[in-house]
Amino acid sequence: MLESADDLASLESLVRQYSRFVFKVAYGVLRNAHDAEDVVQEVFLRVHRSGTGGIKDIKAWLATLSFRVAIDRVRKPHPVELADMDFADDSADAEHRTIQGQLVLQVHRLIAALPYDLRYPLVLSAIEEMDSGTIAQILGISEAAVRGRIFRARAVLKEKLASLTNRDR
Repeated sequence: MLESADDLASLESLVRQYSRFVFKVAYGVLRNAHDAEDVVQEVFLRVHRSGTGGIKDIKAWLATLSFRVAIDRVRKPHPVELADMDFADDSADAEHRTIQGQLVLQVHRLIAALPYDLRYPLVLSAIEEMDSGTIAQILGISEAAVRGRIFRARAVLKEKLASLTNRDR
């Protein structure tokens, strides 16, 4: 556990430097800002308890920890709250926003429907903008496997989006 003033200053520095990064990793998995904020708190609480002694790549370690804490949250069911719902207003542009929102929702559902082994590399790459080396380290697989999974995930999404747009016409 971190005890001294130097340790607390070090923790504060880590929080300032990496909290946004940890949030982005968690949000990439959870797709919910409130849950991602909870993951950030949990990650830095764990850092506070265990310290960072001997860790060479703090960013990769925090990404791995964030990813795993977020995955644990995915496994726990959470109730849907009305505050999380987005209700459209009656402005003239409401129809356009509704259609756009439906398209975004469809893409999110398609991504969520991908198998875990394809979804997580895609989310970490495309949304969190991580390189394949960092993703490989987080997931515990080779860089070639990461690139292959991202390629397959994009191909599956492209195929499903094409079938959706053809069906809607």
